[in-house]
Amino acid sequence: MALLATCIGTLAQTRIPLLDKVPGHRVQCSYTYSVSKNGGAFSEVTKGNLEVEENAFRLDALGLRIVSDGTTRWTLDEDAREAVVEAVQKEDITANPALLIGHYADYDLVVNASGKDFLDVTLVLDESTRARFFLQDIVFGERKGKSDFSMDEKSLPDDYLLTDLR
Repeated sequence: MALLATCIGTLAQTRIPLLDKVPGHRVQCSYTYSVSKNGGAFSEVTKGNLEVEENAFRLDALGLRIVSDGTTRWTLDEDAREAVVEAVQKEDITANPALLIGHYADYDLVVNASGKDFLDVTLVLDESTRARFFLQDIVFGERKGKSDFSMDEKSLPDDYLLTDLR
């Protein structure tokens, strides 16, 4: 058990040169997220597009658009005509991709492969669960500020069901 703890502590110190460029940039990429339970094969959970600046993000996947300014998160389902608004609390990395990209050193990651514009990492969630993130077509752009990562609920169409959980 002590050896496992030592290994996990070492993984948390993994440096990923590609992600070291994140501070001071807006990052855009496409991604695939998959999960492995009890040592089994990884099964794809979702694919989507992601944009991150500091602790704010916009994620488009599974017909949903999730937008967060780092304080509030809006989840929009256009097909169902629903929107959920929630306060951002201490979050799980799987619920906030900005943490993976901007604060990766805080997590137990194994770098599977990395290149100029792609990154394949596995996150150790617990003793039996691993999450794999494959980021590709990574583009580092100029910061634009967080205004792109917020929403005015009043601007939603009248037929949307709005659930405010703040």
